[in-house]
Amino acid sequence: MEQSTLADALKMSVQVALGAWDIQNSRLVKLIESLPEGRLSDEIAPGKNTGVYVLGHLVAVSDNMLPVLGLGERLFPHLDEVFLTNPEKSGLAKPPVSELMANLHAVNKRLAEGFATLSPANWLERHTAVSEADFAKEPHRNKLNLLLNRTGHIAYHLGQLVWLK
Repeated sequence: MEQSTLADALKMSVQVALGAWDIQNSRLVKLIESLPEGRLSDEIAPGKNTGVYVLGHLVAVSDNMLPVLGLGERLFPHLDEVFLTNPEKSGLAKPPVSELMANLHAVNKRLAEGFATLSPANWLERHTAVSEADFAKEPHRNKLNLLLNRTGHIAYHLGQLVWLK
């Protein structure tokens, strides 16, 4: 394959991945905004996480993408204790949905700004959650792979949240 063809294929692949990221985030926002007030406080299924917990979890995971992709410091590291480190039933106070939605919009805006600074080739570089030695052995553990993984993560939790409708 010619070099320009490879470069074009990479560029298109990155565009597809970014488009999928945008679609999943749009679906998340649309679903949450369509739910009756207070519905996110309900468990997705008996004995499972509430919608608030899932939303906070998604914000915290997306926020962590900023430093992992080399796009800057996290905006809301304080959410980790409630939504990543501890389970739903920890008894820790959760922020209101309106605050979590504002956090989600802020993180996604910051990520979009950062994504725009990355060239297609940058997406194939190592992210900070993998060591240089491991990346040398497993070059697929790159920034693009992380984006694809996190996009799937959102889709997975959307499948849970839809049960709140």
